[in-house]
Amino acid sequence: MKKFNMIDEEFVCDNCSKLVSKLNYSARDHCPYCLYSKHVDIYPGDRKNNCMGQLKPIGIEKHKNTYKIIYKCKNCKKTHKNIMAIDDNMNIIIELSKNNFI
Repeated sequence: MKKFNMIDEEFVCDNCSKLVSKLNYSARDHCPYCLYSKHVDIYPGDRKNNCMGQLKPIGIEKHKNTYKIIYKCKNCKKTHKNIMAIDDNMNIIIELSKNNFI
């Protein structure tokens, strides 16, 4: 089982430059405004990945009773997934869901 280090902190999004507040129920791992993330972890919350590339949202997949955002790193091209947050921009989520049917 993968290790999880709970880090919930505010940050400024590298993509849209908005201040992102703490999630307060789990670890905040992406921007709720533009859904971009940053490739900083090997295991959730460890901050041990040296890539530091922008994770661009490219799709959505069903996960239990929620969804995961599928990302592709602009730097190293690896794919990554994060569970969506309750305050994520649903308009972008809907647009990303269209990518799953192309």
